[in-house]
Amino acid sequence: MNIEFLQSIALSVANEQSASKVFRKIVSGLADDTNVVLARIWLIEKGDICKDCTKSEVCHNHSKCLHLVASDGRSINNKDKRIVSINGNYRRFPLSDKESDCVATTGKVGFIGGTGKPLLYNDIDKNTNWIKDHKWVENEKVSSFAGQPLVFRGEVLGVLAIFSRAILDESHLNLLRTFADNAAAAISNARAFEEIEELHDQLELENEYLRDEVRESYSFDNIVGQSNALQNVLQQIELVAPTDATVLINGESGTGKELLALSIHQRSHRKKSPLIKVNCASIPKELFESEFFGHVKGAFTGAIKDRTGRFQLADGGTLFLDEIGEIPIEMQSKLLRVLQEGEYERIGDEKTRKVDVRIVVATNRDLKKEVEEKRFREDLYFRLNVFPLEIAPLRKRIDDIPLLADHFLKQSCRRMGLPKLQLKKKHVNQLQSYDWPGNIRELQNQIERGVILSRGMELLLDLPNRESMFTLQSSQNPYIINDHVDKILTYTDLKQLEKENIIAALNKTDWRVSGSEGAAALLGTKPTTLASRIKALGIEK
Repeated sequence: MNIEFLQSIALSVANEQSASKVFRKIVSGLADDTNVVLARIWLIEKGDICKDCTKSEVCHNHSKCLHLVASDGRSINNKDKRIVSINGNYRRFPLSDKESDCVATTGKVGFIGGTGKPLLYNDIDKNTNWIKDHKWVENEKVSSFAGQPLVFRGEVLGVLAIFSRAILDESHLNLLRTFADNAAAAISNARAFEEIEELHDQLELENEYLRDEVRESYSFDNIVGQSNALQNVLQQIELVAPTDATVLINGESGTGKELLALSIHQRSHRKKSPLIKVNCASIPKELFESEFFGHVKGAFTGAIKDRTGRFQLADGGTLFLDEIGEIPIEMQSKLLRVLQEGEYERIGDEKTRKVDVRIVVATNRDLKKEVEEKRFREDLYFRLNVFPLEIAPLRKRIDDIPLLADHFLKQSCRRMGLPKLQLKKKHVNQLQSYDWPGNIRELQNQIERGVILSRGMELLLDLPNRESMFTLQSSQNPYIINDHVDKILTYTDLKQLEKENIIAALNKTDWRVSGSEGAAALLGTKPTTLASRIKALGIEK
């Protein structure tokens, strides 16, 4: 056994990703030396056979012990037969920190594993106390024993031991120390690879589960509605989904643009790859580039680790950019580049990355008007407007209201554990006479509220009365009632109407408070004033 021999074994296991293969290659490599009678590896693992273990009585720690995981050697009597069994009396060893235990039941291996200290016995003629099976030692002409702890980053993983026909000295023990360090690193790396593979498999299963959940809840075939406007949109999706064309979905807030994007993805050849959503309205201006493309650790203050961007996450799949009109003008050129060339760089990284992503975007803004007012790049608009889809507001799809209402009614009752309530003709008339500024999202919320108010009895709808709602006129005279309403309202009624009016405005603007298309502008008041009223009335999204 020399340094070249051990190096060849170390190289053979350096990049191995299976721990069991690392064990086998180490012991089989050592056993190829004709002087090696037996090479074995024990690893520290949890106690598992304490009731049946022959060493249970002398074990002081039943929580963990040394497990024999690999064995190999050649017998003088049968050189073609390898000793590879990991069963028998030595498959478990208790850990020990007492030198006196080296010749006791816990033995040499237990002492090495418990203390992290090596052992060398080469005085078989003078000392036989370390020998447990005298007959085997005599038959195989064993002369020496050498054992080294397997240590990686200060932690004892187990024990590597060999029985040799040749007499081993301190130089051999030192060689075995270097080899044991390499072996411990290879074992630790292989275990890490296996753990990563297990986590990867788990994530794959979880992703598949989530995909199945999404398909079940939001299947294209389960989109509710029968209006001509909706059917026309679905026919267009049938045409564009199998392609890789960029789709621009236009529609008011709450009309179901995200559901259409999901339908496009599910009917494309990318359906088994991820659909990644980015709500552009929720990203702070200074974080857009990091959110889209990612960054490396230390790229800027607060970048404490690498971050994967949404484009990389969506590679091979679909990227849905909701509220595309909210992207800052200075960021739009970088977005245009990745859309045209499929290339980008992470912040702080010089490496150019390639990406293959299908783009679906949505907006409730008039992008043509945004282009005219220099808030949106014209070249980016043309790049996005390859296949436009227009989803009509709910007030123009009144034929869909009964089906949607019944769908949400079943959904709400099931979620609350209530028996199915009946949607009557009077309910349908009431729902169809309302103009739904918040669209489908508002309809769903109103049905859920009606189920709560019904207390399991008849469905009770409490829709806002459009003729008696407040109009916010000014900060000096904020609330007045329409002249033809002659009912005297209490302060509690006034407060409730104010709250409902603000909620209606927030629903219509997708809960945006400030800006030219925010709720404050719609109500004719300052954003700070509206924010104060939202807080005072306890309004939450």
